[in-house]
Amino acid sequence: MLNTYNSPLVAGQGGVMTEEVGVVTGDLELRTTMGPDGVVTAKVRYAGAGEWYRVRGGMCKLADERDHAAVHSLLVGVLNRPAG
Repeated sequence: MLNTYNSPLVAGQGGVMTEEVGVVTGDLELRTTMGPDGVVTAKVRYAGAGEWYRVRGGMCKLADERDHAAVHSLLVGVLNRPAG
């Protein structure tokens, strides 16, 4: 079973670097998913869009599944830059 968190964010100038399409900016949604192996993967999409893009460097293995919420919150804090 996958454990998933979603949060809205605004990526200003500089945006979020993705593996598939490069930099994305504007109103986005962040999704972090942790698989049964403890690996968390971060993806973003444009608000309301269907296609998700992998955040460059947005993958890590957690020693404790309870850390997933903290990792997600940290990513939102780093990526949410409405003023640029």
